[in-house]
Amino acid sequence: MNRHAPEQDINEDDLQVHPPKRSAAGVKAVTVALERGWAQAGVSRTVKSMLRVNQRDGFDCPGCAWPESITGKRSPAEFCENGAKAIAEESTTRVVDAAFWARHSLAELEDKTEYWLGSQGRIAEPVVIRPGETHYSPISWADAFALIGEHVNATTPDRCVFYTSGRTANETAFMYQLFARSLGTNNLPDCSNMCHESSGSALNPTIGIGKGTVSLEDIHEAQLVLVVGQNPGTNHPRMLSALRDCKNNGGKVVAVNPLPEAGLLNFKDPQSLNGVVGGGTDIADEFLQIKVGGDLALFQALGHLLLEEEKRKPGTVVDSAFIEAQTDGFEAYADARATLDWEETERATGLSRIEITKVAGMLAASKGTIICWALGLTQQPHSVDTLREIINLLLLQGNFGKRGAGACPVRGHSNVQGDRTMGIWEKPSEGFLAALDKEFGFTMPRAHGYDSVETQHALEKGDVDVFVSMGGNFAAAGSDTVALEEGLKRAGLTVHISTKPNRAHVVHGKTSLILPTLGRTDSDDKHPGGRQILSVEDSMSVIHSTQGRLTPVSDHLLSEPVIVARMAQAVLGDNHPVDWRAMAEDYDVIRDHISRVIPGFQDFNARVRTKNGFVLPNPPRDTRTFATDIGKARFTVSPLEYLEAPAGHLILQTVRSHDQYNTTFYGLDDRYRGISDGRRVILVHEDDIRGLGFEDRDLVDVISTFGGTERRADKFRLVAYPTAKGCAAAYFPEANALVHRELVARESNTPGYKAMTVRFVKHGEAAEHGEAAQTVGI
Repeated sequence: MNRHAPEQDINEDDLQVHPPKRSAAGVKAVTVALERGWAQAGVSRTVKSMLRVNQRDGFDCPGCAWPESITGKRSPAEFCENGAKAIAEESTTRVVDAAFWARHSLAELEDKTEYWLGSQGRIAEPVVIRPGETHYSPISWADAFALIGEHVNATTPDRCVFYTSGRTANETAFMYQLFARSLGTNNLPDCSNMCHESSGSALNPTIGIGKGTVSLEDIHEAQLVLVVGQNPGTNHPRMLSALRDCKNNGGKVVAVNPLPEAGLLNFKDPQSLNGVVGGGTDIADEFLQIKVGGDLALFQALGHLLLEEEKRKPGTVVDSAFIEAQTDGFEAYADARATLDWEETERATGLSRIEITKVAGMLAASKGTIICWALGLTQQPHSVDTLREIINLLLLQGNFGKRGAGACPVRGHSNVQGDRTMGIWEKPSEGFLAALDKEFGFTMPRAHGYDSVETQHALEKGDVDVFVSMGGNFAAAGSDTVALEEGLKRAGLTVHISTKPNRAHVVHGKTSLILPTLGRTDSDDKHPGGRQILSVEDSMSVIHSTQGRLTPVSDHLLSEPVIVARMAQAVLGDNHPVDWRAMAEDYDVIRDHISRVIPGFQDFNARVRTKNGFVLPNPPRDTRTFATDIGKARFTVSPLEYLEAPAGHLILQTVRSHDQYNTTFYGLDDRYRGISDGRRVILVHEDDIRGLGFEDRDLVDVISTFGGTERRADKFRLVAYPTAKGCAAAYFPEANALVHRELVARESNTPGYKAMTVRFVKHGEAAEHGEAAQTVGI
């Protein structure tokens, strides 16, 4: 175990490839979790944090947003391997201090990978770099806030952007959006724009709410769960326990994914005897290895087959009473699904008619179905239509407002859903703005602001003077990396409220500030009233408290609410109607404001301190009602659309490594896929590798095509892998450079990370059609 930060960066020549695993978790997951914690934080801090993570009196895991039980007993180890890695990263005793910044110039840091930067440790004090300087250097908090005030007040609100990462707690998010709107802008892009925006765009008009409609107990009680475009073994490992409980209760699971991910196949629970010495639990009863982008065709085919089965056996499949009373548009939907071109469906999905028909039979027999999805469905041009088709399928059988049934978009980042609830959105509703007006006594801006992709365009055009990032790593998370980084460098001031170094810190504005903040595990006790609590919202709309207890690694860290308050005071002055200081000193004041502004948060301070927190209202789930503009759920009709690559090309999707959470790299071991000690790989079916004239392990440059232009990313290793034919997969953010910024989902404007048309050339060779417009390498 090495408590020191690594000196060497990734060497892609060290890449190791082994056969992919057929099961997830097990004893290995426990040993890896403990090793990472001890190496980063030592035994004492590791044990102290592990005993409190996701417990009723503890802190919420800074990783995924999967919920805990609010009715049953919780395990003493209520976390997964990747949650333990996230906690180890945050609770590390490694520090990035003044000596680090003096030792490493900006030019040196620009050549480092995310893995190396993030492994250096927690940022210990505020630092600044000004035009002409080569190194970051320390700055006092007072001078940092004065510098922010100077830059913001020298420009106009529409030229200021306030980005938010999903890790931000509810109270911070509410203050942050209030600060931006007090300034006069709705430029509030967030990571949801790049992930689940398509879900909200599909759900709000069809069922009247942009969130999922199930509880954790519903997963346990479902007769059938479809897990689509999602890899729970890596991205939401605790979901595997819920799927195991569903299976133990007699339910069935269908996995739909281009890759045969280990967590979809078998789960070995390390807290059970069967998981330690037995064979574990087989998760998927059926695995549909679909082509990337073929899901819309699949769900249209399933709808067609259910309607045909209803004709054969009237009254046994379709919930006609529910449809008549609670929905609109069924006739048009039924007409559209009356016929089906099976040849095109099989071409679009890569699945056989037999496979699809078998799953349709499982749906027809189920009296309670849940469909879960994640980014595999949300990051394609036709994502919103695909998700509407899921809603059609659920409406068809009345799978709302009853136990074991509903829609389940699985949010990846802890509290990304809560941030949206708190008003982090560039297109706020009039009702929310009016409530803010009433609460604070002045008028909020009404004009829509920039989302994440629009922010990229504005940066590129030089239309952003101040860019503030509340957590996150915008430079690495966004698409079209080369253009994005150049755009960030055009901003007058970039402000990064961060815990650890990342790529955005080294491709910064002309002046740049890095402001170190407390993390979830840190004790927040420097207040007149003592230690404070915060709150988060999980994927199933449960609000609960979170409170760290570890001693921060530096005395120079401030909490996020305090940082927001002091920014607001520096920009807006002491005579502003909002009492920022009161909120920073006592978070109960923030919650009192929230209770009067946001529906469902009445008596917030008392309810958040109860044993299990509280659940927000959800009309489709609670009362089987739908708060759409017509007061009913809405069937929709979409044309068939899918991704099809021209000859010599494949459809590329981005994925996470098992040793990764979003843009944070915990290590270099994608254990379940058999990839270690390297990240610049392209997973391709062996038949496609041969068909394109290459061999396994060839070193290639990858060229994407979109709208007549090309993007090029150099030095990737082809790896033969059992993915769907015609498709390929690569890790993000390394492959983000290949996503043209105009390749987005219609309506949601989410980047098309799962929709790239690519071809390969031998490394160093010129592209067949000339050099690509943009090139990025290592």
